[in-house]
Amino acid sequence: MAAVSKVFVARLAGLVVLGPDGESIGRVRDVVLTIRVGRQPPRALGLVVELPTRKRIFVPMLRVTAIEPGAVTLVTGNVSLRRFTQRPSEVLALGQVLDSRVRVDDPELPDLMGVDAVVVDLGLELMRTRDWVVARVAVRRHRGRLARRSPINIVEWPHVHGLTQQALSMPGQGVAQLLLQFEDMRPADVANALRDLPIKRRTEVAAALDDERLADIVQELPADDQTDLLTQLGLDRAVAVLEAMDPDDVADLLGELPATDAESFLQRMDPEDSESVRRLLEHSPDTAGGLMTPEPVVLTPATTVAEALARARNPDLSPALASMVFVVRPPTATPTGKYLGCVHLQRLLREPPASLVGGVVDDDLPRLAPDDALTTVTRYFATYNLVCGPVVDDEGHLLGAVSVDDVLDHLLPEDWREEDIEDE
Repeated sequence: MAAVSKVFVARLAGLVVLGPDGESIGRVRDVVLTIRVGRQPPRALGLVVELPTRKRIFVPMLRVTAIEPGAVTLVTGNVSLRRFTQRPSEVLALGQVLDSRVRVDDPELPDLMGVDAVVVDLGLELMRTRDWVVARVAVRRHRGRLARRSPINIVEWPHVHGLTQQALSMPGQGVAQLLLQFEDMRPADVANALRDLPIKRRTEVAAALDDERLADIVQELPADDQTDLLTQLGLDRAVAVLEAMDPDDVADLLGELPATDAESFLQRMDPEDSESVRRLLEHSPDTAGGLMTPEPVVLTPATTVAEALARARNPDLSPALASMVFVVRPPTATPTGKYLGCVHLQRLLREPPASLVGGVVDDDLPRLAPDDALTTVTRYFATYNLVCGPVVDDEGHLLGAVSVDDVLDHLLPEDWREEDIEDE
């Protein structure tokens, strides 16, 4: 395919980045711009490229030898693997500029004169100096919530006003394009992308997400970013997000806060949600009681294998928690009635659907005690080749279950989410 000299930024998002020999390096996630003084068009400094490891790096535009409809080709495969860090003089085309408000003074577009317009896309053009600059801006008239979407107009850069560093730092900017980018991404990958955005944009994205989606993303952020984001959301919204999170993750987060702040959140949470979190906070975070989730799959002996498998298929369960169901006497809410044993998922798959789980219970598997240390929990998983294990108190009540992902979270360095694989 022939290389192009004009391209819209949104078309670049997700394009594969190739080395000179055709080897895949990563995918384009954004374009870094510098907004110049006067009416000079913004210049594209480079691309934010996401490597297969999810690490994001910066590739200067001078390294780009061709932009084609299906790929971006570099002049060399040797690129700096240093994590991309945005400088104060830089702006992200997709992350910051799109959805911002501008004014248009193009005499050929009288309908846009004197009204707010929203940036839909940016048109880059390759100059004779080999610089890529923003030559055109795609805009549409700003509309209210119930108004019909207006047509898109392409405006030459000199007729667009309001794209300045100061304007981009003002609150109230839309996030439609960012949400579209994040739509099919895993929560951990969205969390990684949010960390690369300025705090203002991060907060605006968080405000636009629903509670369940935001809760999944917050759980994947480093502890400092979690607390910063919740503070920016405001108390009521923060409480709603906490109620949508897994209780063990809430306990970990609140455990990082001053006791008075943590108690303020707990008092505002629904009592049913806060009760399980309070029980977790009673245990040291590096014990089985502090690591466990109080919401594993808990069944009575009279449950059929078919029902057990249906519970294990719950998409909200992690693979580790879905690998085992726990059988108890009523009540089944933790702390439960007498703990009888567990049934591995593989065993359930081998049994007739109408069979009762009470007839296939493994009652010989040792249990974890709530005060067992992290080292004991680690040896437990290694000894019995498990990814999930029951936590049972001295009276024989099931308190919860520890999964291997919770163990790994505590075995890795505290800042492991902020480090890159290549830097280890």
